Amino acid sequence: VQLQAFGGGSVQAGGSLRLSCAASGRTLSTLPTGWFRQAPGKERESVARVHSIGTTYYADSVKGRFTISRDNAKNTVYLQMNSLKPEDTAIYSCAASDSVARFLRGDANYWGKGTLVTVSS
Repeated sequence: VQLQAFGGGSVQAGGSLRLSCAASGRTLSTLPTGWFRQAPGKERESVARVHSIGTTYYADSVKGRFTISRDNAKNTVYLQMNSLKPEDTAIYSCAASDSVARFLRGDANYWGKGTLVTVSS
């Protein structure tokens, strides 16, 4: 599975960005897929994920502000980020896994190159 992320950039606090993760080699609707982020000096954390049946999960820090979605026709997963805060600044990476268990351990089988999101106050 090859994953390619798009959509990072710089935005002021309160603004919005949408990240895209396009996949090839495997149909994303068959895999748990999600977004992780890593801020400078911090550990990588899971932000959101969508399971093959469409169930979604979010980190408490982004609930109500971020929405993960999947377009099966485009084999792409999106992360809509609204009401961005400076603490959302991080490198965001999309990932897919052969199992949910691996995601729950904070890991994945397949990774896309990260995209930087910078939120200024």
